[in-house]
Amino acid sequence: MKPNLIFANPTSGKGRGAKVLSKTLSYLDSQKIRYNVIAASSLSASLAELNSRNLNEFERCLVIGGDGMMHHAINAVSDFLPIGLIPAGTGNDFARALGLELRYPERNIDLFLSRQYEAIDLGEVNGRRFAAICSTGFDSIVNERANSMSWPRGKRKYDIAMLQELPRFKPRRYQITVDEKSFEAEAMLIAVGNGSSYGGGMKVCPNADLRDGMLDVMLLHPVPKFEFLKIFPQVYSGGHVKHPQVEILRGRSIAIKGDAITYADGERIAPTPASITALPGVLRTWMFDVQ
Repeated sequence: MKPNLIFANPTSGKGRGAKVLSKTLSYLDSQKIRYNVIAASSLSASLAELNSRNLNEFERCLVIGGDGMMHHAINAVSDFLPIGLIPAGTGNDFARALGLELRYPERNIDLFLSRQYEAIDLGEVNGRRFAAICSTGFDSIVNERANSMSWPRGKRKYDIAMLQELPRFKPRRYQITVDEKSFEAEAMLIAVGNGSSYGGGMKVCPNADLRDGMLDVMLLHPVPKFEFLKIFPQVYSGGHVKHPQVEILRGRSIAIKGDAITYADGERIAPTPASITALPGVLRTWMFDVQ
């Protein structure tokens, strides 16, 4: 059998990636499973090394990191190898969608080694694949602010960035097309979900299904700032979709035009316009049964 390719981010999850990498290698050694490791000190160096490898020499790719690391892996590897995710990030939203074990990497490895992979969907925005959520609007502005902050680290940084940006934020006007339906709308936030959550469990598209060949579209139409703060906690349960200013649509092809920035899996993509498409069954991966 060919060796496994380990693609790891040791700095993910405030250093959790290094611990998970160590546990993973120890477990593979104990099971006498062969592997090669890519775990450079920077993402750019890791990607350069990944691109230099002949991926046909490997059995599967095991990604150690968070949603951002998985985002880069699916764009570099998914056409060549099945990908098993070993979560070690801050949010781990795609791992949640897959039903993976968040604390014990050995259980995920057992799944990858003992069971046949299955084919699930991805999304694509402006030619770049994404696993969980593509979004634009207020959350993208928060991401822009948070990415410029050196302190604090982790999820707390995004909470502070949200409180800094909300007082001056104004809804944007968008031209939106979902399949054959085109319309204009004012919105505070637009999220397109292959998976259901982002930001560490915020179920912005709670009914999104990784195997239905469709993308869920959540539009938050304008609400007063105090109302936004009232709605926000409900996103962790998916209860926000009951609010009259929240609209849910579904489609295979979505186009968004407006003055905004697009993010996917927490990674900056580009300013709009955004052309987003469902890619049914293109990712070979493993899932635990998700309730």
